[in-house]
Amino acid sequence: LWKNWWVRGLFTLAMITFFFFIIYLGPMVLMMIVLCVQIKCFHEIIMIGYSVYHSYDLPWFRTLSWYFLLCVNYFFYGETVTDYFFTLVQREEPLRILSKYHRFISFALYLTGFCMFVLSLVKKHYRLQFYMFGWTHVTLLIVVTQSHLIIHNLFEGMIWFIVPISCVICNDIMAYMFGFFFGRTPLIKLSPKKTWEGFIGGFFATIVFGIVLSYFMSGYRYFVCPVEFNNDSNSFQVDCQPPELFQLQEYTLPSVLESVTGWTTVHLYPFQIHSVALSSFASIMGPFGGFFASGFKRAFKIKDFANTIPGHGGIMDRFDCQYLMATFVNVYIASFIRGPNPSKVIQQLLALRPDQQLHIFNSLKAHLVEKGLLPALEGAAA
Repeated sequence: LWKNWWVRGLFTLAMITFFFFIIYLGPMVLMMIVLCVQIKCFHEIIMIGYSVYHSYDLPWFRTLSWYFLLCVNYFFYGETVTDYFFTLVQREEPLRILSKYHRFISFALYLTGFCMFVLSLVKKHYRLQFYMFGWTHVTLLIVVTQSHLIIHNLFEGMIWFIVPISCVICNDIMAYMFGFFFGRTPLIKLSPKKTWEGFIGGFFATIVFGIVLSYFMSGYRYFVCPVEFNNDSNSFQVDCQPPELFQLQEYTLPSVLESVTGWTTVHLYPFQIHSVALSSFASIMGPFGGFFASGFKRAFKIKDFANTIPGHGGIMDRFDCQYLMATFVNVYIASFIRGPNPSKVIQQLLALRPDQQLHIFNSLKAHLVEKGLLPALEGAAA
């Protein structure tokens, strides 16, 4: 038991060290790592399907599985490139054409794979082939869609990538440690080793960790500024005037907390308040991704998705909770954080025909005059 604890602990430290190293290397490397993790997770789940359904003799199937992965990645990454590198795309003629017809090309590629699947159907394997077709598509939905959301979160600022992932890692470690030393009460039948003591201890430890990590990271532009592409230097840049979300504010404590701490006010970054929501989700709902994975493995009578990492299993075993977290963060940003982006609106306007630009200009001018803002602006300019 202790040997397993030490092996698991050493490789956990190694993975955390590697995580900090890729953060140091910057957003582009982080995106490449996300893509590599996505491919490995897809490989692990698909291989379970091959072994369980004995499908090695199915015609074209492994080829088609990887072809569909390529198609879906082409669609999602093409959407990302068009959205975040609009100016670069418009500057290069081949990219501009690919961007304009991107969705049609993506659909044509998928349709080709669909037709290849239909042509590969063999009478004695009909049911098995349709099982595996569904298996591949569900895997694509779980793995590729979520990794696409992770990259979108990263573009909002590396803090939206690092804090949620770190909270899940912290909860996993602390729940394991609390459960190892204090666990007595089973939590759920799907994971017999999970205990209420580990679940509750992990929750409070993750809340504290999230608040402390957010305080540290909110003071650095490198972490809080959106990741943007600089067209002059043709490289990523992370530099901006930090928004109010990442500026220290003074908050008055409730009377209950004031009587306990003796403080009337505290200085916090607003993001720290949001980090409580992120930490809570990582602690309460995040483990359900792990329970889902445990149920999946029990259904197919396997211990781990693979044996890539000693003491931890496969890559998918470490990222089962991260996928739920990625969706939550993306929805949270869209619902409570993100507002209209003027730079993107301007980029889209510049891509319009001159007559369309003139029509929008006249409409905007009439709107500003009606609001009484344009004369004030003209007076200020004079």
